[in-house]
Amino acid sequence: MLDKPGERKKAKGEYRMRTHLIRGNYESKKWDYTHHVIPPMSASTAYRLTSVHRGAQGFFEFASESMDFTKHIPIYVYERLEEPTCGMLEENLAYAERGEMCVTFSTGMAAISAVLGILCENGHEIVAHQIMYGCTYSFMNHWLPRYGIHTNFVNLQKVDELRRAVTPCTRVVYFETPVNPDMTLIDIAGILSVLNEINQDRPEEKRIRIVVDNTFATPFCQRPLTLGADFSIQSLSKDIGGFGTDMGGAVIGPQKFYSPLLMYRKDFGGVLSPRSAWSFLVYGLPTLSTRMINQQKTAYRVARFLQEHPKIQRVSYPGLESYPQSELAKRQMTNYEDKFSPGAMIYFVLKNGDAIDEAGARAEKFIDYIADHAYSITLAVSLGQLRTLIESPFSMTHSAMPEAEKQRRGMEHGGIRLSIGLEDWHDIIEDLREALNHI
Repeated sequence: MLDKPGERKKAKGEYRMRTHLIRGNYESKKWDYTHHVIPPMSASTAYRLTSVHRGAQGFFEFASESMDFTKHIPIYVYERLEEPTCGMLEENLAYAERGEMCVTFSTGMAAISAVLGILCENGHEIVAHQIMYGCTYSFMNHWLPRYGIHTNFVNLQKVDELRRAVTPCTRVVYFETPVNPDMTLIDIAGILSVLNEINQDRPEEKRIRIVVDNTFATPFCQRPLTLGADFSIQSLSKDIGGFGTDMGGAVIGPQKFYSPLLMYRKDFGGVLSPRSAWSFLVYGLPTLSTRMINQQKTAYRVARFLQEHPKIQRVSYPGLESYPQSELAKRQMTNYEDKFSPGAMIYFVLKNGDAIDEAGARAEKFIDYIADHAYSITLAVSLGQLRTLIESPFSMTHSAMPEAEKQRRGMEHGGIRLSIGLEDWHDIIEDLREALNHI
């Protein structure tokens, strides 16, 4: 329908992000469609080519830095190279993270492997925060050294430790914020300030890049690229997926790294399936805002309950007034309307005696009671689902790190990680209260 005289069609950029996440990019050149209300899903590993010339052109254009696929529909050849459903998801993820480009992968770990794989080579070094997800630690500690890439683990909350750790061989500073599992924050702008001093004397190819795992916050609560990071990584399996049915990962960053990431994905094979990409595109991203808004409200109530309970020693949740890094949290963790958005992850520690074994035993007893008796809380790894999940990081998700190393780096044997879902907050609190009464 043509606009009436004097009427102006509202530009897409004038709508709010919550609307954008639902409506998506309907101007995509990744797929030439105009009549679908819901984006279509590809289900073909290979694509019919009308001529050898077209096939050759498709291979030539793949990962070509000279091609502008915002104006040109790609020639699809084989799913492992590129396919349209993932392409549409990547456009929307890049927009959500305020990045220039996005490349998706089969898992979050595949995404982490890829970004570090294109940034580092034999003889290079990574400076990483001393506490991180167990599989990321295992990758850096066991696999990267085989390629001659060394990682220095330091406390990135202390900028002096960062300065001391950087060497001429350093190419990446890597961290999560909030940190998995203890919910401490790393000041992205503070890290950038230090690296700006160092990078000003380095040529472009030797610059140190900031890579941030943004899984705990999601782009709804935090956008690392706008704060100075070079790359933001997401495990799509978590809050962006939201339903716990599909695995995936994503790297969002500068356009000039798009081709290397595509080539890495092609050769190492960590390709996101179209079926999973479609789920993230149709169900995950469109509901992210609604889910996070409600999960945050519940997380605050649950964190307050835990903080006031006599059997709880400490609660770490960025939304609490007592949170030690409250000022940084309010500056760094904001939604698209610049409102404070502390997320839906909680870490807490039970009161116990001085013995380390007692701390672990009490936490295990508490979580086991939840597993046996609670209806609104499930003992399971992962996070960011409709269901509230609880786990023991020290013995479960971070088990790849040696016990002595975990204790040296400040991980607590009795720490408990709680991922808040969409159940009624009264029920979650009552199940927690019941379990606390039995320890």
